[in-house]
Parts: sequence; structure tokens; C-alpha cells
Amino acid sequence: MAGKKLKVVDKWKSKKWYTVRAPAIFDAKELCEVVAADDKLLTNRIVKKSLMELGIGGSSQMAMFTTMLFRIKHVKGADASTILIGHEISPSFIKTFARRGKSLIHEVVEDKTKDGETLRLKLISVTGARVSWNTKKNIRKIMVDETRKAITDANFDEIIQDVLYGRFSAKLFNQLKTITKMRRVEVRKSQRGEIFK
Repeated sequence: MAGKKLKVVDKWKSKKWYTVRAPAIFDAKELCEVVAADDKLLTNRIVKKSLMELGIGGSSQMAMFTTMLFRIKHVKGADASTILIGHEISPSFIKTFARRGKSLIHEVVEDKTKDGETLRLKLISVTGARVSWNTKKNIRKIMVDETRKAITDANFDEIIQDVLYGRFSAKLFNQLKTITKMRRVEVRKSQRGEIFK
């Protein structure tokens, strides 16, 4: 007795393409296209894009080595909207900041924005020459005080734009150079509260 023929279902044909879009602060630009059998499978998926790919920072090294992380939150029709959950400068690029005869100062500051979002910023400052313990202490104090003020005085979208466009680092650099000669100040990583809850 011949066996019954099984009908082969092409799972690929049952899937649908979705356009993943950046948040409104990035003009809802298209991040990528993804395929899924069900839009529910897209929710909470993480999408990574460099600043350069989003057209921020031109062709600078910083734009090339800075990655932004977006989380898909809502799907409507064929469009998937996202929120920005943070950014990170490549650790290999951060290592290039280390130079003999310089001091590297790391600091982590976490606080709530004006619109109630928890934001953690990881900063690095590089001095023009090696500095004393007391100078490092003063640099840390300004880094913490100025960063906390920047976070609490702004909405999440406002502070994250200042961070990504380099405005916050430039302001902090100008504050720190009143203490000692500075070589560089960067926010090496940002994290929205939902990542580490």
C-alpha cells in the first residue's frame, strides 16, 4: 500500500517583510527590513546601527565606531517603530585614547530625566598630562555634578541627542579644562533604564 504524500508547506511564503524605523528624534528613518511570520515575534527585538549609517557625524571615526541600539516596541501594518535604548563607542576605539603620560578617568552617572526615564551614562576623560590624585578627584566631581544636572534638567530625547551629537561632551570638556589641560572627553556608553532593571 503506497504511503500518503505529505504536503510540504513553504514557511518562507507565510512570512512578511517589515520596515523597522528609528524614533521620531531621528525623523523615523528606515533602519532596516526584517522578515517574520507574525508581527508579535518582532516586539522587543534589538536592532543595531552606527551613527554613520544614520547619517549622524558625517564620515568621522567617532560616527563609524559608535553603535546605537534600538528596541522594536510597536508594529503597525508593515512598519515597526522603535525606541533608542542606548549607544556604545567601540571598546577598541576607546583603547586608542590611552597614551603614555596621560591620565584616564572613568565615571558612571545614573539619574532620572525630567520625563521620568532612568539614564546611565559611562564617561571617560583623558588629560593632557599625568595628573595628581587630587586633580583626578576634582575632575570626577565636575563629571558627576555636570552629568547629573544635564540628565535631570532635560527629557530623555533631549539629553540623548546632546550626547550623540557631541554637544554634551564639548560642554563637559570646557568645564574640565578650567582645572587642567584636557585631551578628550567622551560618553562611551549610554543605557536607558529598561536595559538594567
